[in-house]
Amino acid sequence: MGMKGHVIVGTERTVVAAIGEKRDGAREALETMEGVEQVVPILAPYKIASREVRPEKTVVRAGSLEVGGERVAVIAGPCSVETEEQILATARAVKAAGATALRGGAFKPRTSPYSFQGLKEKGLELLALAREETGLAVVTEVLSPEQVPLVAEYADVLQIGARNMQNYLLLQAVGDSGKPVLLKRGHGATVDEFLLAAEYILDRGNQQVILCERGIRTFETHTRFTLPLATVPYLQERTHLPVIVDPSHGTGKASLVRPMARAAVAAGADGLIVEVHPRPEEAWSDGYQSINFDQFDQLMAECARVAEAIGRSIATLVSQT
Repeated sequence: MGMKGHVIVGTERTVVAAIGEKRDGAREALETMEGVEQVVPILAPYKIASREVRPEKTVVRAGSLEVGGERVAVIAGPCSVETEEQILATARAVKAAGATALRGGAFKPRTSPYSFQGLKEKGLELLALAREETGLAVVTEVLSPEQVPLVAEYADVLQIGARNMQNYLLLQAVGDSGKPVLLKRGHGATVDEFLLAAEYILDRGNQQVILCERGIRTFETHTRFTLPLATVPYLQERTHLPVIVDPSHGTGKASLVRPMARAAVAAGADGLIVEVHPRPEEAWSDGYQSINFDQFDQLMAECARVAEAIGRSIATLVSQT
Protein backbone atom coordinates (compact mmCIF):
# COMPACT_ATOMS: atom_id res chain seq x y z
CA MET A 1 0.00 0.00 0.00
CA GLY A 2 3.04 2.26 -0.07
CA MET A 3 3.02 2.83 3.71
CA LYS A 4 5.91 2.56 6.16
CA GLY A 5 5.46 0.24 9.13
CA HIS A 6 6.77 0.92 12.63
CA VAL A 7 6.45 -1.95 15.10
CA ILE A 8 5.85 -0.81 18.69
CA VAL A 9 5.92 -3.64 21.23
CA GLY A 10 3.88 -2.90 24.36
CA THR A 11 3.17 -4.86 27.52
CA GLU A 12 -0.27 -6.01 26.39
CA ARG A 13 -0.23 -5.74 22.60
CA THR A 14 1.93 -5.02 19.61
CA VAL A 15 1.02 -1.99 17.51
CA VAL A 16 2.09 -1.49 13.91
CA ALA A 17 1.99 2.19 13.01
CA ALA A 18 1.39 2.37 9.27
CA ILE A 19 2.57 5.81 8.13
CA GLY A 20 1.75 7.21 4.73
CA GLU A 21 -0.90 8.84 2.60
CA LYS A 22 -4.48 7.80 3.29
CA ARG A 23 -5.59 5.19 0.75
CA ASP A 24 -9.19 4.31 -0.10
CA GLY A 25 -10.06 0.88 1.21
CA ALA A 26 -6.85 0.55 3.24
CA ARG A 27 -8.61 0.28 6.59
CA GLU A 28 -10.99 -2.40 5.38
CA ALA A 29 -8.19 -4.38 3.75
CA LEU A 30 -6.05 -4.29 6.89
CA GLU A 31 -8.91 -5.24 9.21
CA THR A 32 -9.44 -8.52 7.37
CA MET A 33 -5.80 -9.62 7.70
CA GLU A 34 -4.96 -12.49 10.02
CA GLY A 35 -3.61 -11.31 13.39
CA VAL A 36 -5.13 -7.83 13.14
CA GLU A 37 -7.34 -7.07 16.14
CA GLN A 38 -8.25 -3.49 15.29
CA VAL A 39 -7.37 -0.67 12.89
CA VAL A 40 -7.43 2.79 14.46
CA PRO A 41 -6.90 6.04 12.53
CA ILE A 42 -4.40 8.29 14.33
CA LEU A 43 -5.69 11.86 14.37
CA ALA A 44 -2.62 13.59 15.82
CA PRO A 45 -0.13 14.96 13.24
CA TYR A 46 2.64 13.19 15.19
CA LYS A 47 1.78 9.53 14.63
CA ILE A 48 4.43 7.43 16.40
CA ALA A 49 4.83 9.83 19.35
CA SER A 50 1.10 9.85 20.07
CA ARG A 51 -0.53 8.08 23.02
CA GLU A 52 -3.11 6.87 20.51
CA VAL A 53 -0.41 4.49 19.22
CA ARG A 54 1.19 3.61 22.57
CA PRO A 55 -0.97 4.20 25.68
CA GLU A 56 1.75 3.15 28.16
CA LYS A 57 4.77 5.37 28.81
CA THR A 58 8.12 4.80 27.16
CA VAL A 59 11.02 4.31 29.56
CA VAL A 60 14.39 5.38 28.17
CA ARG A 61 17.44 3.61 29.59
CA ALA A 62 21.09 4.49 28.99
CA GLY A 63 23.65 3.08 31.39
CA SER A 64 22.95 4.50 34.86
CA LEU A 65 20.15 6.72 33.54
CA GLU A 66 16.49 5.70 33.44
CA VAL A 67 13.86 8.26 32.45
CA GLY A 68 10.12 7.68 32.36
CA GLY A 69 9.73 5.23 35.23
CA GLU A 70 8.44 5.81 38.74
CA ARG A 71 11.59 7.61 39.87
CA VAL A 72 12.51 11.16 38.85
CA ALA A 73 15.88 11.20 37.08
CA VAL A 74 18.40 14.01 37.51
CA ILE A 75 21.07 14.83 34.93
CA ALA A 76 23.65 17.35 36.16
CA GLY A 77 26.94 18.89 35.18
CA PRO A 78 28.58 21.98 33.69
CA CYS A 79 27.43 23.87 30.62
CA SER A 80 30.76 23.05 28.97
CA VAL A 81 33.66 20.74 29.71
CA GLU A 82 36.64 22.95 30.60
CA THR A 83 39.36 20.89 32.28
CA GLU A 84 39.89 17.38 33.62
CA GLU A 85 39.85 18.73 37.18
CA GLN A 86 36.56 20.57 36.62
CA ILE A 87 34.64 17.69 35.01
CA LEU A 88 35.90 15.01 37.43
CA ALA A 89 35.15 17.15 40.49
CA THR A 90 31.66 17.87 39.17
CA ALA A 91 30.97 14.24 38.31
CA ARG A 92 31.96 13.12 41.81
CA ALA A 93 29.85 15.83 43.45
CA VAL A 94 26.66 15.29 41.45
CA LYS A 95 26.91 11.52 41.88
CA ALA A 96 27.32 11.93 45.64
CA ALA A 97 24.20 14.13 45.69
CA GLY A 98 22.17 11.52 43.79
CA ALA A 99 22.33 12.39 40.07
CA THR A 100 22.31 9.41 37.71
CA ALA A 101 23.82 11.08 34.63
CA LEU A 102 26.47 13.68 33.83
CA ARG A 103 25.83 16.49 31.35
CA GLY A 104 28.56 18.58 29.76
CA GLY A 105 29.12 20.26 26.41
CA ALA A 106 32.10 19.27 24.28
CA PHE A 107 30.75 21.10 21.22
CA LYS A 108 29.08 24.40 22.13
CA PRO A 109 26.74 26.37 19.84
CA ARG A 110 27.28 29.98 20.89
CA THR A 111 25.49 33.12 19.77
CA SER A 112 28.81 34.93 19.28
CA PRO A 113 31.53 33.37 17.10
CA TYR A 114 34.07 34.79 19.57
CA SER A 115 32.71 32.87 22.57
CA PHE A 116 34.18 29.57 23.80
CA GLN A 117 33.12 26.83 21.36
CA GLY A 118 34.04 23.81 23.47
CA LEU A 119 37.01 21.42 23.70
CA LYS A 120 35.48 19.20 21.00
CA GLU A 121 36.89 15.64 20.95
CA LYS A 122 39.12 16.36 23.94
CA GLY A 123 35.97 17.27 25.85
CA LEU A 124 34.36 13.97 24.82
CA GLU A 125 37.43 12.12 26.10
CA LEU A 126 37.16 13.89 29.46
CA LEU A 127 33.45 13.00 29.71
CA ALA A 128 34.31 9.35 29.04
CA LEU A 129 36.99 9.54 31.74
CA ALA A 130 34.42 10.88 34.21
CA ARG A 131 32.03 8.05 33.33
CA GLU A 132 34.79 5.49 33.83
CA GLU A 133 35.48 6.82 37.34
CA THR A 134 31.92 7.45 38.54
CA GLY A 135 29.67 5.16 36.49
CA LEU A 136 27.47 8.09 35.48
CA ALA A 137 25.91 7.99 32.00
CA VAL A 138 27.11 10.81 29.73
CA VAL A 139 24.70 13.24 28.05
CA THR A 140 26.26 15.64 25.56
CA GLU A 141 25.17 17.74 22.60
CA VAL A 142 25.76 17.00 18.93
CA LEU A 143 25.57 19.91 16.48
CA SER A 144 25.60 18.42 12.98
CA PRO A 145 24.93 15.12 11.19
CA GLU A 146 28.66 14.80 10.48
CA GLN A 147 29.42 14.83 14.23
CA VAL A 148 26.99 12.04 15.13
CA PRO A 149 29.38 9.05 14.68
CA LEU A 150 32.10 10.75 16.77
CA VAL A 151 29.81 11.90 19.60
CA ALA A 152 27.97 8.55 19.64
CA GLU A 153 31.31 6.83 20.20
CA TYR A 154 31.64 8.60 23.58
CA ALA A 155 28.13 9.56 24.72
CA ASP A 156 25.35 7.45 26.23
CA VAL A 157 22.68 10.00 25.24
CA LEU A 158 22.85 12.38 22.28
CA GLN A 159 21.41 15.82 23.05
CA ILE A 160 19.75 17.99 20.40
CA GLY A 161 19.81 21.59 21.56
CA ALA A 162 17.03 24.14 21.17
CA ARG A 163 18.70 25.80 18.18
CA ASN A 164 18.73 22.48 16.33
CA MET A 165 15.23 21.25 17.16
CA GLN A 166 14.16 21.65 13.52
CA ASN A 167 17.46 20.60 11.95
CA TYR A 168 15.79 17.70 10.19
CA LEU A 169 18.96 16.13 8.78
CA LEU A 170 20.43 16.06 12.29
CA LEU A 171 17.22 14.57 13.73
CA GLN A 172 17.35 11.80 11.14
CA ALA A 173 21.04 11.19 11.80
CA VAL A 174 20.59 10.74 15.56
CA GLY A 175 17.58 8.55 14.80
CA ASP A 176 19.77 6.34 12.63
CA SER A 177 22.46 6.17 15.35
CA GLY A 178 20.30 3.99 17.59
CA LYS A 179 21.48 5.97 20.63
CA PRO A 180 18.98 7.45 23.12
CA VAL A 181 18.24 11.09 22.27
CA LEU A 182 17.43 14.07 24.52
CA LEU A 183 15.50 16.57 22.40
CA LYS A 184 15.14 20.14 23.65
CA ARG A 185 12.22 22.35 22.67
CA GLY A 186 13.11 25.25 20.38
CA HIS A 187 12.95 28.86 21.62
CA GLY A 188 9.85 29.63 19.56
CA ALA A 189 8.43 26.18 18.87
CA THR A 190 4.86 25.15 19.56
CA VAL A 191 4.16 21.84 21.30
CA ASP A 192 3.02 20.29 18.01
CA GLU A 193 6.24 21.40 16.30
CA PHE A 194 8.20 19.94 19.21
CA LEU A 195 6.45 16.58 18.88
CA LEU A 196 6.83 16.57 15.12
CA ALA A 197 10.59 17.09 15.60
CA ALA A 198 10.58 14.02 17.86
CA GLU A 199 8.65 12.20 15.13
CA TYR A 200 11.63 12.61 12.78
CA ILE A 201 13.75 10.57 15.23
CA LEU A 202 11.02 7.99 15.89
CA ASP A 203 10.41 7.60 12.16
CA ARG A 204 13.98 6.27 11.78
CA GLY A 205 13.14 3.40 14.15
CA ASN A 206 14.67 4.95 17.29
CA GLN A 207 12.11 4.83 20.10
CA GLN A 208 14.50 6.08 22.82
CA VAL A 209 13.59 9.78 22.86
CA ILE A 210 13.43 12.11 25.90
CA LEU A 211 11.60 15.43 25.52
CA CYS A 212 13.03 18.45 27.37
CA GLU A 213 11.13 21.65 28.15
CA ARG A 214 13.79 24.36 28.43
CA GLY A 215 11.77 27.55 28.13
CA ILE A 216 10.49 29.66 25.25
CA ARG A 217 11.06 33.25 24.21
CA THR A 218 8.28 35.66 25.23
CA PHE A 219 7.92 39.40 25.91
CA GLU A 220 9.17 38.93 29.49
CA THR A 221 12.66 40.18 30.35
CA HIS A 222 12.98 39.22 34.03
CA THR A 223 14.26 35.77 33.01
CA ARG A 224 16.37 34.58 30.09
CA PHE A 225 13.39 32.55 28.82
CA THR A 226 9.90 31.80 30.09
CA LEU A 227 9.63 28.29 31.55
CA PRO A 228 6.06 27.03 30.89
CA LEU A 229 5.63 24.11 33.27
CA ALA A 230 2.09 23.45 32.07
CA THR A 231 3.85 21.90 29.08
CA VAL A 232 4.80 18.92 31.26
CA PRO A 233 1.31 17.51 31.99
CA TYR A 234 0.08 18.68 28.58
CA LEU A 235 2.77 16.63 26.81
CA GLN A 236 2.16 13.65 29.08
CA GLU A 237 -1.49 13.63 28.02
CA ARG A 238 -0.51 13.48 24.34
CA THR A 239 2.67 11.46 24.09
CA HIS A 240 4.15 8.33 25.61
CA LEU A 241 7.65 9.86 25.55
CA PRO A 242 9.20 10.91 28.91
CA VAL A 243 9.35 14.64 29.66
CA ILE A 244 12.10 16.39 31.62
CA VAL A 245 12.68 20.06 32.49
CA ASP A 246 15.75 22.31 32.30
CA PRO A 247 15.41 24.99 35.01
CA SER A 248 18.87 26.39 34.24
CA HIS A 249 18.23 27.50 30.65
CA GLY A 250 14.56 28.02 31.42
CA THR A 251 15.33 30.87 33.82
CA GLY A 252 18.92 31.91 33.10
CA LYS A 253 19.38 32.80 36.78
CA ALA A 254 21.06 30.58 39.34
CA SER A 255 18.82 31.89 42.14
CA LEU A 256 15.73 30.58 40.30
CA VAL A 257 17.02 27.11 39.47
CA ARG A 258 16.10 25.42 42.76
CA PRO A 259 12.55 26.85 42.98
CA MET A 260 11.78 25.90 39.38
CA ALA A 261 13.31 22.45 39.83
CA ARG A 262 10.96 21.88 42.77
CA ALA A 263 8.03 23.15 40.70
CA ALA A 264 8.96 20.88 37.79
CA VAL A 265 8.94 17.81 40.03
CA ALA A 266 5.59 18.91 41.48
CA ALA A 267 4.22 19.27 37.92
CA GLY A 268 5.08 15.62 37.25
CA ALA A 269 8.31 15.90 35.25
CA ASP A 270 10.10 12.60 34.67
CA GLY A 271 13.44 14.25 35.26
CA LEU A 272 15.58 17.37 35.48
CA ILE A 273 18.71 18.51 33.66
CA VAL A 274 20.64 21.05 35.73
CA GLU A 275 23.82 23.05 35.18
CA VAL A 276 26.29 22.55 38.06
CA HIS A 277 29.82 23.97 38.26
CA PRO A 278 32.51 23.92 40.99
CA ARG A 279 32.92 27.72 40.72
CA PRO A 280 30.10 29.25 38.63
CA GLU A 281 31.68 32.71 38.80
CA GLU A 282 34.68 31.31 36.88
CA ALA A 283 32.73 29.22 34.33
CA TRP A 284 33.76 29.56 30.68
CA SER A 285 30.09 29.62 29.62
CA ASP A 286 26.69 30.25 31.28
CA GLY A 287 28.07 30.66 34.80
CA TYR A 288 25.21 33.01 35.72
CA GLN A 289 22.70 30.15 35.48
CA SER A 290 24.87 27.44 37.04
CA ILE A 291 24.62 26.39 40.68
CA ASN A 292 27.49 25.21 42.87
CA PHE A 293 27.86 21.89 44.67
CA ASP A 294 26.23 23.02 47.93
CA GLN A 295 23.26 24.47 46.07
CA PHE A 296 22.88 21.24 44.09
CA ASP A 297 22.87 19.24 47.35
CA GLN A 298 20.03 21.48 48.57
CA LEU A 299 18.17 21.12 45.27
CA MET A 300 18.30 17.32 45.49
CA ALA A 301 17.09 17.28 49.09
CA GLU A 302 14.22 19.66 48.32
CA CYS A 303 13.16 17.81 45.18
CA ALA A 304 13.20 14.52 47.08
CA ARG A 305 10.68 15.94 49.55
CA VAL A 306 8.47 17.24 46.73
CA ALA A 307 8.65 13.89 44.92
CA GLU A 308 7.67 12.04 48.08
CA ALA A 309 4.67 14.35 48.52
CA ILE A 310 3.29 13.30 45.12
CA GLY A 311 4.05 9.61 45.55
CA ARG A 312 7.35 9.46 43.68
CA SER A 313 11.05 9.42 44.54
CA ILE A 314 14.32 10.71 43.10
CA ALA A 315 16.36 8.09 41.25
CA THR A 316 19.88 7.49 42.55
CA LEU A 317 22.79 5.54 41.13
CA VAL A 318 22.59 3.15 44.09
CA SER A 319 18.93 2.35 43.41
CA GLN A 320 19.72 1.55 39.76
CA THR A 321 22.19 -1.22 40.65
